Amino acid sequence: MNVNHEPRLAPPGAGLPAIELFIGRSLFALKRFFGGRKTFRAGFCEERARIRHLVDGCGEADREKRVLIARLRGLEDSSRHWSVWMTLDHLRITNEAFTRIIRDLTQGIMPGGKASTAAVKPASSVTSAIEAVYESSCDELLATVYAAANLKTRLRYAHPWFGPLNASGWQALAGMHMGIHRAQIESIIAGGRF
Repeated sequence: MNVNHEPRLAPPGAGLPAIELFIGRSLFALKRFFGGRKTFRAGFCEERARIRHLVDGCGEADREKRVLIARLRGLEDSSRHWSVWMTLDHLRITNEAFTRIIRDLTQGIMPGGKASTAAVKPASSVTSAIEAVYESSCDELLATVYAAANLKTRLRYAHPWFGPLNASGWQALAGMHMGIHRAQIESIIAGGRF
């Protein structure tokens, strides 16, 4: 459903339904247990390529259009009325945060502050410039992971939904997160039909 006015959505940071969060935590724990640096990198790169393909296949005028979509698994209600560019801005913000966290943890530094899903929402006024900045954030995250000697850090930094994660856990989260928002971009491009 394409909407020109602001729909009533849950506030940023409201989280996910309890059962969905429980299942998500369980699946993410399994992913971390059975995966590693190479598989997490491959997953991230695959989602990045799929996102690029989707964006390239979408006209520029459609990239800035905000579309109300049905809530997807793993997506907060407050994130349902975004444009493609807003989604890329959110991914840029989170990729930059994941990069800082991974860099700090692998250097034995506890990242400052507290991770918050409400703090990583995009601006509604993003432009085409976000595409290059988003790509740079992907490159920087991959370079940081590549440069790290050991991602199985003793230090852990808490994610608001998944609890304390070492650097490997944050790398795993980066690819999974890209997949959620790739599905969001697919829904936006489809016009939010539900």
